Amino acid sequence: MQVSGNLLNLFDRTIRFSQLTIEQGRIHQIDELGPEQPEKPYLLPGFVDAHVHIESSLLTPAQFARMAVVHGTVSTVSDPHEIGNVLGVEGVEYMIADGKRVPFKFCFGVPSCVPATPFETAGATIGVRDVRRLLGLKEIGYLAEMMNFPGVLQQDPDVMAKIALAKAFNKPIDGHAPGLRDNDAQQYIDAGMTTDHECFTYEEGLDKVQRGMNILIREGSAAKNFEALIPLLSGFPEKIMFCSDDKHPDSLLEGHINQLVKRALAKGHDAFDVLRAACLNPVLHYRLPVGLLREGDPADFIVVDSISALTILKTCINGEIVAENGVSKLPDLRSEHVNLFNCQPKKPVDFEVLAESGGQLQVIECLDGQLITNKLTSAPKRVDNRIVSDPARDILKITVVNRYRDSAPAVAFIKNVGLTTGAIASSVGHDSHNIVAVGCDDESIAQAVNLVIEAKGGLSAVAGQTETGANDSQFIPLPIAGLMTDADGYTVAEQYTAIDRFVKNELGSTLTSPFMTLSFMALLVIPSLKLSDKGLFDGENFRFTPIVI
Repeated sequence: MQVSGNLLNLFDRTIRFSQLTIEQGRIHQIDELGPEQPEKPYLLPGFVDAHVHIESSLLTPAQFARMAVVHGTVSTVSDPHEIGNVLGVEGVEYMIADGKRVPFKFCFGVPSCVPATPFETAGATIGVRDVRRLLGLKEIGYLAEMMNFPGVLQQDPDVMAKIALAKAFNKPIDGHAPGLRDNDAQQYIDAGMTTDHECFTYEEGLDKVQRGMNILIREGSAAKNFEALIPLLSGFPEKIMFCSDDKHPDSLLEGHINQLVKRALAKGHDAFDVLRAACLNPVLHYRLPVGLLREGDPADFIVVDSISALTILKTCINGEIVAENGVSKLPDLRSEHVNLFNCQPKKPVDFEVLAESGGQLQVIECLDGQLITNKLTSAPKRVDNRIVSDPARDILKITVVNRYRDSAPAVAFIKNVGLTTGAIASSVGHDSHNIVAVGCDDESIAQAVNLVIEAKGGLSAVAGQTETGANDSQFIPLPIAGLMTDADGYTVAEQYTAIDRFVKNELGSTLTSPFMTLSFMALLVIPSLKLSDKGLFDGENFRFTPIVI
């Protein structure tokens, strides 16, 4: 096969009109035919998402790849941390096996923190022995995000053993240290952490990159740090990568890393610097088997109409055209259903909070577009010796229900979700993936939670009771680990768009991505106030804290 176009060379920073000769999936020969011809298509290396949890797309790896290739993505650095928390090593092996069914280049990591903390109930443990075994697999490219940065700073034996194993296998170690600065950041980096995708201010990113860390600029469905961090690119082009971290199916339908490339170019950043972040840096850092448009490389590349418009005309992986003119050529595959879900339906009374005499209510304040939360205090609304949701002040009840065994739900209160009626619930609840729900009344919360329990995983939205006593609801089943579905990704994207619209238009949520934000309200390793199945958690002091103080 031969392909011609304006070939962008990221190594010598040139563009020459060239012809590729592809044989047996590799670039056999590159013939330079002359100078750039702007009216002709351009040949670029394929895009790489430098850090993503495939599970957060609600899709299997095969279905994720089927959608991603349309946007020019040929590879992902994928942390199977979510399914690892549910199913342990079996979950990691499931992701590897499913990814092999398509000609997409998944680089999976070993989850380093399963469970993420001792303050929540997870479905599995991935210990030091498991990490050693998984690091020995050729499909495993790195030790995934070391979220337990306090354990690194305090030299926890298990944490340090996992880090030592990654070094012994000569595999990179991903960091995860939101807000860590100065000497603590240096100690974390010196221990072996090579990347961080959790920077949410320019100052934090600058501090870490100046200390030698690679900064991954994240723009996902919930956490959006592009605007704050993109100024780092011009000063440190060799240290910047792009990632999504968590990408819901409706967002994946619209675009992927190509969107960040276009935004960076629109801001005036040098095209070679931008494409270095999107293509070259992750391939070099993680030693990915992804071609970079050199003779002898795998024929992984994209054809675009121009550098500025960046319309993806074709995506090629190993010389195979996997997407063309906005249409994926990867198959719509069904996958095995694996799961772990053992809790029983709940009653409205299970979510009641007894009123305590005096005191202020501690309230989680969620922030649109961020994983971090604020800690607020407010006077509680009391009804019949119970503390209840107060939609008029946008202070709603939030609950986390243990999905692995029957136990009393943990309940707290949250602001900025914006529901004025009903409830939403999800079995995607980082990191342990217990059920997370927010609602305006206990009846709606119970109904939303029970829809998830009965299906053993999914997203639910329930409207408040109407005059007829009926509740309108919408539901997306997630039968694979309560995290994913093997249904057609484009259909799932439509379903997700519909339930997202329902939550905003009918239930009143003001969040850009209500379900994605909800999923992070149990993420204890991100400050400042979160909720686990065991209670309200102070992420700054790393301890439980009472609802009323």
